[in-house]
Amino acid sequence: MLSPLAIDTFLLDYHLGHVILLGFVVSLLGAVPLKSKKVFASIFAGFGLIFLSSPYTTMPATYVLAGIPLLLVGSLLWTMSGN
Repeated sequence: MLSPLAIDTFLLDYHLGHVILLGFVVSLLGAVPLKSKKVFASIFAGFGLIFLSSPYTTMPATYVLAGIPLLLVGSLLWTMSGN
């Protein structure tokens, strides 16, 4: 069994930006079988909003600013998806 100290030292290397990025990648991989452009667009736009609304103090500013292109790409994908 792992000691709490070993788990804590492993988790100290990560911050909220890593967790949100992992959620984004897992969401994209989960949407692949659906083959829907609107689902991909909503994932991009949703995680763009999540990145933009995250507090600056919990992660570097590059992760927060990554929300702007994600939001733009999501809206463009939604527009190009058609019906």
